[in-house]
Amino acid sequence: TIDGGSAGGYTSMAMMVFKDYFHASLSYYGVSDLLQLAKFTHKFESRYLDQMIGKLPESEALYKARSPLYHAEQLSGAIGFFQGSEDCVCPPAQSKELYDAALKNKIPTFYVEYPGEAHGFKKQENLQRCLSNEMFFFSKIFGFKLADETKDPPPIENLPDSCA
Repeated sequence: TIDGGSAGGYTSMAMMVFKDYFHASLSYYGVSDLLQLAKFTHKFESRYLDQMIGKLPESEALYKARSPLYHAEQLSGAIGFFQGSEDCVCPPAQSKELYDAALKNKIPTFYVEYPGEAHGFKKQENLQRCLSNEMFFFSKIFGFKLADETKDPPPIENLPDSCA
């Protein structure tokens, strides 16, 4: 398994799109479109990707080549998404597009959007729910029993009958 938030969410999504190392992943408000991140991120990180990938517009093709969103049809392996409704760094539409690709590809998936949360969750109850839902998701994918019942787990789409 792999999971992560923001750049770590990018890594978890990229692993499920570009590689075949993991069976399941979770993205917490992950970066799925590097081009949009470079164009619209806050001033503090506005030139960060120039060093990591290249300057725009010269390197636009490379940004797209490394962005999971532009290769959503290659998505493989179970993947879940936790997203803040007010996220301006990684807008919900990007996670939803990858979620839709997982649905289309018949991959086990879920999407949870937390109202009022931005990039990086702050509300304690949402942080607790994420961890509980993460364990629930992995328990269904890998077939292990949880010690405690999960309260209001997200519906997991495309879950094989053997995992339900």
